[in-house]
Amino acid sequence: MPHNNEPPVSLKIFGKQSRFLREQKEMTRRDLAALIPYSESLIAMVERGERPPKPGYVDAVDGALGAGGILRVLIPEVAEKHHPAWAEEYVKLQAEALALHSYSTHFLHGLLQTEEYARAVFRSRRPSLDDEEIDRVVQARLVTQTLLTRKPACRLTFVLEEPVIMRKIGGQRVWEGELRNLLKLGELHNVQIQVMPLARESHAGVDGPMTLLETRAHHTIGYVEGQQGSYFLTDPDDVSVLSHRYGTIRSQALDAEASRALIERLLAGET
Repeated sequence: MPHNNEPPVSLKIFGKQSRFLREQKEMTRRDLAALIPYSESLIAMVERGERPPKPGYVDAVDGALGAGGILRVLIPEVAEKHHPAWAEEYVKLQAEALALHSYSTHFLHGLLQTEEYARAVFRSRRPSLDDEEIDRVVQARLVTQTLLTRKPACRLTFVLEEPVIMRKIGGQRVWEGELRNLLKLGELHNVQIQVMPLARESHAGVDGPMTLLETRAHHTIGYVEGQQGSYFLTDPDDVSVLSHRYGTIRSQALDAEASRALIERLLAGET
């Protein structure tokens, strides 16, 4: 099931409603921007459902258009929505998961990221995100980390390519903080972190990163991210292939103790 960055339905409905009210007043976006402390370009993005409005924006537009609260009542549904539609579906599944297994090739899974590391990851994206957008997505990512200590506990395993933990995203201080975070998370009884060494000659992970989720109904689904979209894999045959592949990847990686020792050596400046 492929997914793109289609906005949540609630944002699209809000955008169409606010545009309808504006046009009923025979106002252009420029006219509206002159009445509120928000730009014409932001108004356009909100009306297209591409940008979640802040509560202040909703209040301002509702007042400027004389909407009488028609827009304000939607604030809980639309203000500062953190995820596009497909991501909201995934985030909900992840929050309720009985187990999560992840193989990472370029950067750490979001559950393992410190706030500083997450900011550095999002700053690295191209096209660039502005500071407000980075703040929003970082906070959304941090919220998901409650899964690490949720009760009942979720079983979590992570396999990281060695370059993932060697790459100093965000600089030396951020990198060291992230390595310490990995060591701390590795102490949790429900978390196991393994490193796939560069020296490994046979490697089952050549097809790239993936995540396997066990749902509350004890169904396992696959989740794969790509350059221009993400996919849920629910067909039993596809999931079976990913499960077998992940099991092989884990067997080829360093065990948890050896992986921890490698991270400790990196922190100590040893190679």
